[in-house]
Amino acid sequence: MPSITPIITNNQANKVIPRVPRTLIAGSAISAIMMLSACSPTNADQNEGAKSPSKDVSLLNVSYDVSRDFYKEYNPLFSSAYQVQYPDSTVDIKQSHGGASKQALSVANGLQADVVTLNQESDMNMLVKKGLVKTDWRTAFPDNAVPYTTTMILLVRKGNPKQIKDWQDLARADVEVIMPNPKTSGTARYAFLGAYGAGLHQFKEPVNQPQKTDDFIKKVLSNVVTYDNGARAATTSFTQRGLGDVLVTTENEAHLVATQHAKGQVEVVYPSYSITIHNPVAVVSSVTDKKGSTEAATAYLKALWDKPAQELMAQMYLRPSNKEVLAAHAGTLKDIQTFEPVDVFGDWNNIMATFFVDGALFDKLAVKPKK
Repeated sequence: MPSITPIITNNQANKVIPRVPRTLIAGSAISAIMMLSACSPTNADQNEGAKSPSKDVSLLNVSYDVSRDFYKEYNPLFSSAYQVQYPDSTVDIKQSHGGASKQALSVANGLQADVVTLNQESDMNMLVKKGLVKTDWRTAFPDNAVPYTTTMILLVRKGNPKQIKDWQDLARADVEVIMPNPKTSGTARYAFLGAYGAGLHQFKEPVNQPQKTDDFIKKVLSNVVTYDNGARAATTSFTQRGLGDVLVTTENEAHLVATQHAKGQVEVVYPSYSITIHNPVAVVSSVTDKKGSTEAATAYLKALWDKPAQELMAQMYLRPSNKEVLAAHAGTLKDIQTFEPVDVFGDWNNIMATFFVDGALFDKLAVKPKK
């Protein structure tokens, strides 16, 4: 199967985790070709300024930290399928990964992304306000433009020497915690909100009277050893630097580390109650309309809902929107009780104002990381 090797532009791209083996790719070259068989032009393709594919198309996917492994495998599938549909064209896909909010800010400040594949709606809304992403981005693709979801779980040392079983254990005085910085990382915000929501659930407190929950979270944050800029950097601190007893991270990142990159050194722990993470995608139309890459960028994102891509997501421990594919992987994608952040805390504007802007609750509860 011909492919174009994606280029990772973030300077941490290959620091921690090597390339996922090609054996994980769902299906054969024929499956890859099928990915674009149903890709007819959408409304986005017909917008003013959109052009037919040029002979050489270059796309930049600006994404968050722990999506890099999936897109390393998805990009060659799409490239091959695209060239079959457009034999006179080639598509070169580059990746940029880092803390989600830093990535979104980079796009807002001029990074010429063709598509953004993020993990937080507030970052997408910021790009809409900047006029970079269209206001109807949620309806441009199925499932409110969320091809997959994930959740927050825990990664512990082999044998789980501290016997960490649930969020409550992260507040113990003998436990050291690794997580990214909620100021720069969308994953870290979900880590914080996951723990906070678990506290409200445990103590049966309303969100407007969270006294026990606040005390619980303050203890958890007092155990944080370091706040890394992004989720992958936090993985480095835990697996390579040997810091901490537990890493709070996404389900896909935890499993990839446990099954491949630090196999035999760590174990996955599912909390009893956690948070649903949505991963929205959008075309950066302000860039693609000028470049003439709107059609290719739209096809690139649309194909994420085709079955080969959905199967690849599940194999890489992401929860695909296709319910049949998700059900087929019930053995590895454990069915746990989760909550929607907007149902508990309000919309993302309220979440950011309540918890993460300067001087908000995270700043009030956070304790300087241990040395």
